[in-house]
Amino acid sequence: MEGEGDVTYRIVHWDQRLLAQHHKKPAGPLFDIKCRQQSVCQLHLPHCEIRSTGACQFLSVAHVTDEGTEFIFPHEITETHVVINITGFSRFGVARDKNSPPYPIKAAVFLFYTPPVDSISLLNVLLLPGNVVLRDVQNQREKRNACERYIEVPPQCRLYPKQKYVLSASHKDTSIRIQPKKAEFDCENYHNFLTTFQVILKDKMESIKLLLRDRDSSHCVWRNRVYLSSAAVRRPQVQGGQDLTSVEILRSVWEPFINRVSGPMLKSLLDRLHHNGVISKSEREAADVKQNKTEMASFGISMVMDKGERASLEMITFLCEEDKYLSETLGLM
Repeated sequence: MEGEGDVTYRIVHWDQRLLAQHHKKPAGPLFDIKCRQQSVCQLHLPHCEIRSTGACQFLSVAHVTDEGTEFIFPHEITETHVVINITGFSRFGVARDKNSPPYPIKAAVFLFYTPPVDSISLLNVLLLPGNVVLRDVQNQREKRNACERYIEVPPQCRLYPKQKYVLSASHKDTSIRIQPKKAEFDCENYHNFLTTFQVILKDKMESIKLLLRDRDSSHCVWRNRVYLSSAAVRRPQVQGGQDLTSVEILRSVWEPFINRVSGPMLKSLLDRLHHNGVISKSEREAADVKQNKTEMASFGISMVMDKGERASLEMITFLCEEDKYLSETLGLM
């Protein structure tokens, strides 16, 4: 920026037909950018190419206006961004030559979990280009299914456009079904964010290990253990749509928790925290000597919050599993 200014942007749909006329295809989201003060002189737009392959030479930036579309040659291309100099605003997005070779790109595996209904739960797996905007994906998925919850796992992998991939679980279990058997990676998917694979779980499971393989070579391109129990936690949001951390969630429910949790439930929760190594034996014993339930609850939640994000998430997850009614009352489910 050359000076102060208020910059706003939103993600809009590409006109695929218009791009095809110029022998181009999407290589990133299309951003509609505005700055009333006109003080922005350079943009850094995210790309998902692997620069060492030489694929970046096929990138350009589409500048879309009501009068037409021009393609800007990048001022610089870094490992993660395409840099262009600008003098005005409208819509900008990274594009790729339509006939460019099929290089692998940086991709992402996103997981969305639907809690059990009649003992059957669903884990929807999305294969997407690595430079999609996660918040945009989450918003679109939430509009389709408000009960669906995003599960955070390391998403990074490298996938070939138009290549077919196979998703599998690490153990053979008749209670797990994955459909379809294979699916093609669509590297131009910056709009619809549809499910690529669906994992159908017939029994309650704490976790599942998933593997993504190249159909032709059987090479594993992504693997992760997915903890489904943590998906039972609904993360409250602050104004502006930003997620709260687990520590902030506990802080927000501090008073209603210590007032509403029952004595037996509190002891069961502390026992489970101790059993899973979240609190030590001496800390568990220190909670027992508190004079009443309110002091014990205040001591317990404060102790867990002081241990940080992971411990706080464990406490929230255990509470959701042990006492669904209280968890709903506190806004955790």
